[in-house]
Amino acid sequence: MSRKTEASVTWPQALAWRMRRQLLDPVGDGSVAEVVRRLGAVLSMDESLAELAVRTRCSASRPGALAEALAGGEVIKGFAFRGSVHYLSPEEGGVFLAIRAAGRQWELPSWVDHYRLTPGDWPDFRAAVRAALGTGPLTVGELGEALARNRAYRHLKPVFDEGAGTLIKPLSWQGDLSFGTPRDGRSTFQLLDGNPRWQGIPDLDEAGPRAVLAYFRTYGPATVDNLRYWLGKGLSAGRKRLDAWVGGLGDRLVEVDVEGSATLAAREDLDDLEAARPSDAVRFLPGHDQWVMGPGTKDEHVTPAARRELMTRKANPVIAGGVVRGTWARQGDRISVEWLDEGRRPRKAIEREVSRFAVVLGRDLRLTLS
Repeated sequence: MSRKTEASVTWPQALAWRMRRQLLDPVGDGSVAEVVRRLGAVLSMDESLAELAVRTRCSASRPGALAEALAGGEVIKGFAFRGSVHYLSPEEGGVFLAIRAAGRQWELPSWVDHYRLTPGDWPDFRAAVRAALGTGPLTVGELGEALARNRAYRHLKPVFDEGAGTLIKPLSWQGDLSFGTPRDGRSTFQLLDGNPRWQGIPDLDEAGPRAVLAYFRTYGPATVDNLRYWLGKGLSAGRKRLDAWVGGLGDRLVEVDVEGSATLAAREDLDDLEAARPSDAVRFLPGHDQWVMGPGTKDEHVTPAARRELMTRKANPVIAGGVVRGTWARQGDRISVEWLDEGRRPRKAIEREVSRFAVVLGRDLRLTLS
């Protein structure tokens, strides 16, 4: 559906509003679980970066808080965006999993040939996995051993011995299992149904519009291309579905002109967006932080083109006013900041962020600025 422009703001305003929504300015005063819920998903390929992504958005947190939240069921961890492991909210995570499962990868001929499981076999296989996990969390190898006791799945034992990552992913998307607390350095999997906070997998027709609205409420104002990157490339949501979900939201979404860019925002956020004032806050973020990955590294309003390669290679961004202006690295008690922007460096703002970061990390830090 076509929309008329209902507001005009500048990019500094838009990014300042987004920083507030993402608990970066001001820094949030909630728990790590609340941060995960607000961001929608937090990449956990590197646990230290995942913890830093949530703790830097908390005014008070402690080391290990994210792992404690996982153990307590306040967050869940499963395969989601781009097939990678992410922390999700048990209340909202099913929305994203429903979209990812819509591709029904387990029905592809190549999948059927490789795993020797037909689409008709899949419901019984899922039931067997849930039964095996009914006694408690299992490692991949232990799950494979349990399934191998059933003649129908004995041929999958070598798959589980090798890690079974691809086979397990759809079980995560369909809400059968999630990552449990690691045991002796090895990942475990557990039933999701045992978590009282788990809200299950909604129907796709419900999940799609919810995911679209959630995106614009956290990452807006944003373009439809930004949305296609997040839900299309991220979760394989088809373009036709995405367009239908956007259109179905009707006047709950409004068009906002941001210096000539036609963007969308949630109507309920429009007044706050127009009232936003540019931020001069400097923040140190971990590599592949959602601030950069949510809109995508091609979005030059957040990641200037000259810095995109650094961000795709997981460099730690320094943002000022929401824009990637440099990178940081820590070695021991020394934190080095490379300022990549032209013009005067905001040394005092950088020093304030070093002091804040020292509290997050629980150690004294010395700054080297270049």
